[in-house]
Amino acid sequence: MQIVAKGLTYTYNPKSPFASQALKGVDLTIEEGEFFGIIGHTGSGKSTFVQHLNALIRLSGGQLRVGEYDLSSKKCNFVELRSKVGMVFQYPEYQLFAATVEKDVEFGLKNFRKELTEAEQTAAVREAIETVGLDYDALKDQSPFELSGGQKRRVAIAGVIVTKPEILILDEPAAGLDPLGKRELMELLHSIHGGWCKTIVIVSHDMDEIAENCTNAAVFSDGKVVLQGKPSEIFRQADKLFSLGLDIPMTARCALLLRAQGIEIDTDFTCDDFAEKVSALWRKGGNHAQ
Repeated sequence: MQIVAKGLTYTYNPKSPFASQALKGVDLTIEEGEFFGIIGHTGSGKSTFVQHLNALIRLSGGQLRVGEYDLSSKKCNFVELRSKVGMVFQYPEYQLFAATVEKDVEFGLKNFRKELTEAEQTAAVREAIETVGLDYDALKDQSPFELSGGQKRRVAIAGVIVTKPEILILDEPAAGLDPLGKRELMELLHSIHGGWCKTIVIVSHDMDEIAENCTNAAVFSDGKVVLQGKPSEIFRQADKLFSLGLDIPMTARCALLLRAQGIEIDTDFTCDDFAEKVSALWRKGGNHAQ
């Protein structure tokens, strides 16, 4: 399912003294199969944009198509769309509500897959819980509120992926996690990407996270897309990002320091590639790494 936005606009509280234009003509295409990153400071419009993708915010200006679904059409099947485009909000563990882990995860199925038998629902819930790395038999009857923070987040994600959406959108998925938790979460997302979940879109302020994981990315500022392309292309425009109040990955900062010493490193800014290029340069004893 390809995502195509053209001239997308949105205003909160229109026709009131509190009107605020969040999107000011967003043009963006996200191809099927991408692990796509969306970058931007608070108020840039990035969260408003992604909430349009499964019609949590209804289209009010411009054009938006998600696969076969034209979100400007009154005939658009929004229930079916939402079963195929899953949304995981920031700190999703705060959205847990049911008495047991099993009941919480199965909630989406009861809304979007009503044709399933009880046995099929149970099998789907088990699969979702085990996909996020949890023990179904050990946790299914527990209260989600008694779990650890990391387990709660996994249960919340299981509740979204239980319908096997083709597109999964996550707003700051690693927020509040320690380094190990972040790594495990990104490994989880990569493990489901490319199967039934063909496209993953993450909103993140963590530039290292974008550099390490995303195939392409877009930078939002003041309700518009101001940069887009491969993360390596975006992070080479450090001055532009700094002017927007954004940061760059640690590897990009190191590359800038080396450049100031007359040493050029041709890297994609992932840690592995940067370390490999610096090691090669060290071995050669030269001033350039290819």
